Order: sequence, then C-alpha cells, then structure tokens
Amino acid sequence: MLVVPGFATGDGSTVAIRTFLRRLGYRTEGWSLGRNRGDVPRLTPMVGDRIAELARASGGPIKVVGWSLGGVLAREATRLHPSLVDHIVTLGTPVVGGPKYTLVADAYRRQGVDLDEIERTVADRNRTPLPVRVTAIYSRLDAVVSWQACFDDNPDNDVRYVEVETGHAELGFSGPVFRAIAAALAEAQRPVR
Repeated sequence: MLVVPGFATGDGSTVAIRTFLRRLGYRTEGWSLGRNRGDVPRLTPMVGDRIAELARASGGPIKVVGWSLGGVLAREATRLHPSLVDHIVTLGTPVVGGPKYTLVADAYRRQGVDLDEIERTVADRNRTPLPVRVTAIYSRLDAVVSWQACFDDNPDNDVRYVEVETGHAELGFSGPVFRAIAAALAEAQRPVR
C-alpha cells in the first residue's frame, strides 16, 4: 500500500497513518519523493512509478491512500496504471476545481495562477472514469478544503463517501478517520458475490 502526503508535506506527515495500517497487517510504504510541492503534472508520473514499483514488489495491485493533494495524485497516477491499483482512499481531497476551493486559492491568485484554467483541466481529466473504487473521506469542519469539492462530479466513478468530524490537519491522526480507512480497506478485500 502506498500513502501519498498532502501539499507542502512529506512522508513524516503520514507516519501515523502508515503505522496504523501496518498494525492492521498491511505492507505500507511512503511515497519517498520528499516534500509534496504541488506540481501535479510533474509528480503524477513519479507517483505512477512508485505504484508500479510497489505493485511489482507485492506481486499484484496495491491500495493507495492520499491525503488532500496526495489524493489527487493517487487518482491521477492510477489513471496511468489502472491495472496496478485496486482501491483508492482519499482524505479531504479536492477532486473538483483543484486549488480553487482550498485555503491556498488566494495565494495562487496573487501569484498569477489561473485557477479557472486549472478547474477546467481537472474537469476534463475527470471525464475519464477511474478504473477502481474510491473511498472519499471528507469533513464539513475541514477549513482547508471545501468539503463540497471532495464530491466527485463524474457519475461513472465508483465513489463511496464517508463523513468525519475533524479538521483538515487532523485527518492523518484521527481515530474516526483511521476506523473509516480500515472499514473501507476491509470492504475492498471482501469477494464480490
């Protein structure tokens, strides 16, 4: 299993999640790419390479957990390697609009970034359905990512939503979030009848 950190963080931010998942018996790895600087076009193939590496090592498809922007990278890298991922779990991930509906939107605007163009690009990419189930964990108390932006607008994507009551920074340390991740992964392992 691969755990992808959010914007401006690295593997240190996901130690609690990875430790929890290891205690559940999952072989869990960090992304090993340093700090997530937010360059989605550059990072997506790198995360894809990491998925391929872990899938080879495990002998089959893996699960990917992504926190915030890490969830965007998990989704996009899965599009590159659809047969190598069998489930994605996102935590407070803005799947609609990119950074436009986050706390950092004003900082991007001040830098001259066209958030409307990013929103169109995100919408265009999401027209291609994801090949795997996604569990999207979100919170109305997030305060960094608009909770509405966590809802996928492509009806062809198989997304299950789980609401928790925690802030964005606590998504990687919260008991209710950990229980939601565990339940999603256990559900994903059950055979389809």
